[in-house]
Amino acid sequence: MLSFAEEIFLLALDDKQGVIKPLPVSALDYALAGALLMDLALQDRIDTDLTSLSVTNTQPTGDPILDDTLRDLQQKPEPQPTSFWLKYFADQSKRIQERVLARLIQKGILKQENRRILWVFEVRRYPLMDNREVKEVKTRLRELILSDDIPDPREVVLINLGNACRLLDDLFTPAEYEQVRSRITALARLDLIGQEMAKSIREIERTMAIAMSMTMMA
Repeated sequence: MLSFAEEIFLLALDDKQGVIKPLPVSALDYALAGALLMDLALQDRIDTDLTSLSVTNTQPTGDPILDDTLRDLQQKPEPQPTSFWLKYFADQSKRIQERVLARLIQKGILKQENRRILWVFEVRRYPLMDNREVKEVKTRLRELILSDDIPDPREVVLINLGNACRLLDDLFTPAEYEQVRSRITALARLDLIGQEMAKSIREIERTMAIAMSMTMMA
């Protein structure tokens, strides 16, 4: 089974171009941060409420990325707001992406290609080697959202992570998306970490919009 971070990365990847799709500012950074926290939550290593996130079990998971995340969470003696940790790990997104990529390459799902544009600028792409995992994730999410089935906790998390950074749009036609928008919103309300992540992304977008407006007016 893929981790949340691996599934999110595959959803964010343009299958044909082998590059990350255009996304809202910092969306993937926060999505990966949320993915790490949700994997730890589902493995009963952390607990969250409306105000804070705390470590409840320091036993390693056996996953190097998650275990490093768990150690970082133990740096603070007192529980911190979930938003604090989302930003903390979002700021490390480049390193997290590299580790997730390495794992997907090791599993034979992606490969790395280095190309040069105009013989000068190097561009790195990650074309799919095996698209079964991507198809499975997309098909599973699409069918679940279009149905009235009750999702399990893992599916709720993936829907919320994908929705927060607009990775679910490509799964539906515009007409379909309008029909399922309310269901996606309802499912997203079941996940506290996902809600906090979506709020963080919206705040970044709002701040960027204000900054751009002030620049244009100057």
